[in-house]
Amino acid sequence: MSQMDFLNQAASQKNKPLAARMTPKSFEDFMGQENIVGNDKLLRRSIEADNLGSVIIFGPPGTGKSALAKIIASKTKSYFEEANAVTIGIADIRKILESAKSRLELSGKKTILMLDEIHHFNRSQQDALLPDVERGIITLIGITTENPFFYINAAIISRSLVFEFQPLLPQALEKILDQALKDSVNGLGKYKIEMSQEAKQHLILNANGDARKLLNALEIGTLSTKPDENGVRIFDIAAAQESLQKRAVLYDRSGDGHYDHISAFIKSMRGTDPDAAVYWMSKMLQAGEDPRFIARRIIICASEDVGMADPRALMFAVSALQAVEFIGMPEARIILAQAAIYVATAPKSNSAYLAVEAALSEVKNGGVRSVPNHLKDANLDAQHLGHGEGYKYPHNYPGHFTKQEYGASNEEFYKPSKEGYEGKIRERLSQLKQRKDKE
Repeated sequence: MSQMDFLNQAASQKNKPLAARMTPKSFEDFMGQENIVGNDKLLRRSIEADNLGSVIIFGPPGTGKSALAKIIASKTKSYFEEANAVTIGIADIRKILESAKSRLELSGKKTILMLDEIHHFNRSQQDALLPDVERGIITLIGITTENPFFYINAAIISRSLVFEFQPLLPQALEKILDQALKDSVNGLGKYKIEMSQEAKQHLILNANGDARKLLNALEIGTLSTKPDENGVRIFDIAAAQESLQKRAVLYDRSGDGHYDHISAFIKSMRGTDPDAAVYWMSKMLQAGEDPRFIARRIIICASEDVGMADPRALMFAVSALQAVEFIGMPEARIILAQAAIYVATAPKSNSAYLAVEAALSEVKNGGVRSVPNHLKDANLDAQHLGHGEGYKYPHNYPGHFTKQEYGASNEEFYKPSKEGYEGKIRERLSQLKQRKDKE
C-alpha cells in the first residue's frame, strides 16, 4: 500500500460516524446474541472453521447483524462480496454470479455474498440467486430487519439456516458505551468526557436495544458539548436528552415505578377514564416499557373488569396483542391506544372474575363432588357401568333447554350484572330459571 493510499484510508476511517468506527472486528469485541454466537454455538463454530453455509440473519436495527457479516469476511478464505438489495438489480446480480462461477472454476475459490436488506428483493430477483445457492457457487448471507418467512422465498429459506437477533440487553449496551468512551483510536477516548450515571442510563434505556442509536447519540452529545476551561466535556442528563431528543421519564422498570404505573393504567381503564389510561400508557412507552407487557395487561382488564358486559373486549384485546407483536414500535402505540380506549369506555362487569373465585373457593374448601352418572362419558362404559344413562340432550327440547342436574345446582357462582350485554344474559337466565321451577 502506498503512502497516499494509507493516508486516504486513514482519512476515510476518521470521517466515518462513531457507530461505523466501533464496528467489532472479532468475536471478542462482539456484544450480545450469546445464544447464537457465544462459545461453542453452531454459527460461531461454523464461522471459525470457515465452513459456513447459507444463512439468513434477521432482527431489529443496531443488533449486530452487519457487524457479524464483517467478522465473517475477516475470517473466511472465500472471496467476500458485499451488496445492498436497495441499490442493485438483476443485472448486478448476474455479474456477481458470473464472477463467482469464474472464480470457482479458475482458482477453486468460493464466494460469500452478503446481501443487506434482502427483503427489498422481489421474487424474481430472489429466484435469480437460487440456482447458484443450490450448486454451492455462492454462499448467501441475507440480512434483514423483517421476518424472512414473509419476505424471502421458501426455497431460499429451506437451503439456509435462519437466525433471529434480539434487541441488545442493557448490559451489552453499557459495555459498548464504555468501550467507545475509552477507545482513543476509533472511539471518543481522546476527549475528556465526564458522563453522569443519570445520563448514561438515559442513553442506554432509550436506545431500545439499538447499539447504532446509542453510539450516534453519544457522538452527537459529545461533539456538541463545549469543553470547560480544563478541556472537560460535561455529559449530563440535559446533554443526553438533547442528543436523543427524548426527555427523561421518571420510571423504574424494575422497581416500584413499574408497578405503580401499570396499576394506575389498569385502574384508569377499570374506572372508565380513557384519557388517564392513554396518559399512563404513553408514559410507560416513552420510558421504554415493553409494549407487549402493556398489551397483556389490557387483555387481563378486558376479561376481569369488562367481562360479560362486552365479551368483544377480550377478542379486541387479544387481537391488539397479536398486532403489536406483528407491527412493533413505534406504530404499535396506536394499536395499544385503541385497545386501551375500547376497554376503558366499555361497560363494566367483574362477574366472571367473581364466579371463578367463588368456584375455586368451593373446590378448595367444599365437599368433594363426583361427576353424576348421566354426565359421564358414555363412549366406553355405557353398557357395563351405565355411564351417560339418563342424559337429556338439550337440543331435543324446546328452546334447546331442559331441566337437568349438572352437579352444582345448589350453588350460584355466576351472578350476572345488568350492565351492557350481560343484562341480556341476566334476563335469559332468569327466564330459564322460571321455566325450571315450573317443570
